Amino acid sequence: MVHENHWDDMRNRIIGLGDQSSRKSYYPELQRKIIELEKAQQRLAQSEANLRAVFDSVAEAIFIHDTKTGAILNVNQSVCRMYGYTAEEVCQLGVSALSLNEPPYTQAEAMARIQKAAAGEPQQFEWHARDKSDRLFWVEVAMSLAIIDGKKRLIATVRDITERKQAEAVQKRLEAELLQAQKMESVGRLAGGVAHDFNNMLSVILGHTEIALDELDPDHPLRADLQGIRDAAERSTDLTRQLLAFARRQTAVPKIIKINDTVEGMLKMLRRLIGENINLVWLPGRDVGPIRMDPSQIDQILANLCVNARDAISGVGKIIIETQKAAIDSAYCWEHPEFTPGEFIMLAVSDTGCGMEKNMLVHVFEPFFTTKDVGKGTGLGLATVYGIVKQNAGFINVYSEPGLGTTFKIYLPQIAAEIMDSQTFPNKNLYRGRGEVVLLVEDETALLKPGKTMLEKLGYQVLTASSPKYALQLAEKHAGEIKLLMTDVVMPEMNGRDLAALVEEIVPGVKCLFTSGYTADVIAHHGILEKDLLFIQKPFSLKDLSLNVHEALK
Repeated sequence: MVHENHWDDMRNRIIGLGDQSSRKSYYPELQRKIIELEKAQQRLAQSEANLRAVFDSVAEAIFIHDTKTGAILNVNQSVCRMYGYTAEEVCQLGVSALSLNEPPYTQAEAMARIQKAAAGEPQQFEWHARDKSDRLFWVEVAMSLAIIDGKKRLIATVRDITERKQAEAVQKRLEAELLQAQKMESVGRLAGGVAHDFNNMLSVILGHTEIALDELDPDHPLRADLQGIRDAAERSTDLTRQLLAFARRQTAVPKIIKINDTVEGMLKMLRRLIGENINLVWLPGRDVGPIRMDPSQIDQILANLCVNARDAISGVGKIIIETQKAAIDSAYCWEHPEFTPGEFIMLAVSDTGCGMEKNMLVHVFEPFFTTKDVGKGTGLGLATVYGIVKQNAGFINVYSEPGLGTTFKIYLPQIAAEIMDSQTFPNKNLYRGRGEVVLLVEDETALLKPGKTMLEKLGYQVLTASSPKYALQLAEKHAGEIKLLMTDVVMPEMNGRDLAALVEEIVPGVKCLFTSGYTADVIAHHGILEKDLLFIQKPFSLKDLSLNVHEALK
């Protein structure tokens, strides 16, 4: 920019030395030129002031650099607002003080960019910047060559893109969650597609086995074999439920429970599961409120996490189970968009095992992903835990480092303590009927005989129908006798809900118990999973049947 001293020098050279009054008298032409030069000087100064005002009013931060040294020669006021320094401080500090100064955001990388721009190659890049308060933020830099006062200079335009980067990070996490959900949905469809037939066959096996066991004397030599068959069928049932649980398709029976009591009830079994070389530590939180959840799902979560922890520990070690109250606020949810604000109960399982690399953590909840050797793990354990947690509107985090162990933290919504239901514990003995008539409707004929036999052994009279049409005929014929309709949900002619409505027209006040081997989403589609309707999942044991029929007839 032109300075005032420059104009004074020009004026002196024009008019020379001497008395000013004499110069005005003898040199009127020079006087006119002096006035014109002074006016030009004023116009130029005003123009420079206007340009500076425009320069400082630009919203984007603008730096002017020396092309050889990279030194900052000038900045606008947006730089001062963005970085918190005065213009003089910025020029003195240089680029290094305004950067993260960790690879790749270093002074050397900045100079490399400057040299490329000075060579006529415009640069556009993102940079991790640092302000006067040491706050780190993201900027987008556009750098190009310009001529100022006849000298080559670099103009760097800087824009704060922190919000955009945060939005991109959120979008990336959401895309990853969507991909995870799609994977689980695909496997869930596969599992749900076979669950109905598989559960029906297990019902046949369990039904016939229970009938045979009931017929045999306690010391009969075949009794142990039959019990082995029953145990295998029950384990197969658990496997089916595990497959469905991670896909959130398992029919759950949520109750209001005290999580500390539920965990304590599992400790003895967990200690047997993990072995004597591992110390199981239980740290219950104080004043931990109730949650609404199927207690068997807590058992399943703990069993899967403790088995994984056991396998991660070589030799002796420790597994810690703890509960605490946790409040999730909006600020935390901004950083973790998979969370929602509210009051939660935190259930944590930590171990002193080998830990995991970061590249493993991103896959840890994927179905069939496992770090174990072939034949030593299915990869369904943590996927099952993930599915159960999501099914109950909860969240799960995992923290792990190689050699430092692993911690899984599960957050489950807390409910108000004043609505804690009184807990009822089912009788260990079988509930017996008093000759009540049950209309059993099942389109799978292989299930009709064992179902009828099991009900009769419990003391009920049974009418069987293999189709809704025949069931309605029996209802007409025995309208004054039928006390309970036990029907499959999904049948070719008519679903169980519609059949129940027609039977109730014929037999007013009849009780209903619905059953199915289908998954929860299919049952819900047929309107069965309403809280006022009684439902029993196939396959079921004689004890389960006795309890559910007893409840239905109350």
